[in-house]
Amino acid sequence: MVIMRILVVEDEHKIANALKQGLEQHSYAVDVAYDGDSGLTMAQTEPYDLIILDRMLPGSIDGIGILQAIRKENIHTPVLLLTAKDKVLDRAHGLNAGADDYLVKPFAFVELIARVRALLRRTPQTTNTFLTYEDLMLDPENMLVERKGQRIDLTAKEFALLEYFMRHNERILAKDLLMQHVWNYDADILPNTVEVYVGYLRNKIDKPFKGQHFIHTKRGFGYYFGVQK
Repeated sequence: MVIMRILVVEDEHKIANALKQGLEQHSYAVDVAYDGDSGLTMAQTEPYDLIILDRMLPGSIDGIGILQAIRKENIHTPVLLLTAKDKVLDRAHGLNAGADDYLVKPFAFVELIARVRALLRRTPQTTNTFLTYEDLMLDPENMLVERKGQRIDLTAKEFALLEYFMRHNERILAKDLLMQHVWNYDADILPNTVEVYVGYLRNKIDKPFKGQHFIHTKRGFGYYFGVQK
């Protein structure tokens, strides 16, 4: 899957923290909100690729209210609704409010991750199981990277950064944009963190191989992933 950036809105801290940990192990960047009001604010102001939303939340707004509010603002981020209610009308209410899928508590994490992947695959940039660019291949499901048929070992954050580059190839990506999508909202990011990880990637996917380099610095703008025209 992507790295993609996911918002979890769940008031049960044990469940929320377990989801965060599990999703991060699959190379997603994850932010957590524990009440409806902060969840709505984050959903309105931060660029997420998916929202995992509990229906019952403390605060002045619940999960259905959050759904209705963001859809009214034309925020079309895919939403996976978590609910303890399994009645047909309750499920229909959630879907009619704008949810893309729902999952009834209690659930197995393996089912949640499968639904997350399915929702992310619906977006235009995630339709292919494998990502390829020239002689570089990335397998999001199994976290494998190869160039010229040679396997490249990456850390989880390096993999996430490369995946974002490959999904947005041949365009200039600002440093702030990379920080928003590859690092968590509350991550302790130093000013040169992006540069450091870009350097790590260059040392692994560009420098060992003859031919085209893919990662290019655009001074004053950001980074460009692709063959220089």
